[in-house]
Amino acid sequence: MDFTQIVIEVQENFKEMGKMKIVPAELVHVTLKFLGEVDEGKIADIEQSLENISCEPFICLIKGVGVFPSVKKPRVLWLGIEGNFDPLHKQVECYLEKEGFEPDAREFTAHATIARIRHIPRSNMNQFASIVKRTEDVEFGKFTVDNFRLKKSILTPEGPVYETLREFNL
Repeated sequence: MDFTQIVIEVQENFKEMGKMKIVPAELVHVTLKFLGEVDEGKIADIEQSLENISCEPFICLIKGVGVFPSVKKPRVLWLGIEGNFDPLHKQVECYLEKEGFEPDAREFTAHATIARIRHIPRSNMNQFASIVKRTEDVEFGKFTVDNFRLKKSILTPEGPVYETLREFNL
């Protein structure tokens, strides 16, 4: 089963739990680094820096469902992603720091946001927590990381629109 299909199946377990904005499965991704607002004139320099990244492809395990910040006050529903992201992430941080971006203050934890939760009614909270607990260690599948992309996101009332500015092969 491919990544998109896994996302759809996991999302199905939570759709009726409350008010949430389900991320379209084809848009679900792992963010290595969020850059925020970037001047269009800096994009070429960023791309040139990221071209220097040299890292071996690696296999990731899609494992577990979780929530941020907690199951009692869930705001983000995510899929856990386990793999050797350290070499890739460290290089992304290093090269982007040279372009003036601050390193992330928090430790990188690979995950894929699959829904943003607005409200889970009290009547559904136990069932919601039970599904999260039941799936926190489930292994859903694997995929290979052999590239990464520099993306631009445009926020619209219907949700974000992502544009790939450049793809980099490992």
